[in-house]
Amino acid sequence: MSTEPIRFDTKIAVLLREDLEPWQRLNVTAFLVSGLGTHVPEVVGEPYEDADGVPYLPMFRQPVMVFEATKETLTTAHARVLSRALPRALFTSDLFTTGNDRDNRAAVGAVPTAALDLVGLAVYGPRNAVDKVVKGARMHP
Repeated sequence: MSTEPIRFDTKIAVLLREDLEPWQRLNVTAFLVSGLGTHVPEVVGEPYEDADGVPYLPMFRQPVMVFEATKETLTTAHARVLSRALPRALFTSDLFTTGNDRDNRAAVGAVPTAALDLVGLAVYGPRNAVDKVVKGARMHP
């Protein structure tokens, strides 16, 4: 078995608006990455099993990089991810007031793309493309 570090030519990134409360950051991140795992199956690794043979669900095969940015930078990142047609998930401020999947989709569906009040964005793709999408953001502390 190789001990060399695994290098990925792809990147998973989550971009959060900097003015979110800590509980909101965690909630938004969890929702965003769940979208990537369902739409882009290659990001999910193999299932886990402990030494006693107890099975666990698979997780992402690579790290998730979490960034924060201003509202303006997040809006720019959204335009970049759309222009590159990369797999993406979004979270808008309206989703903090809904309580279920149907209402979440209705809240997003009621707002034109340019008017979305984004608080989070997840993106997956080639490393360079994702780096260009999150340009101007900083790593989450």
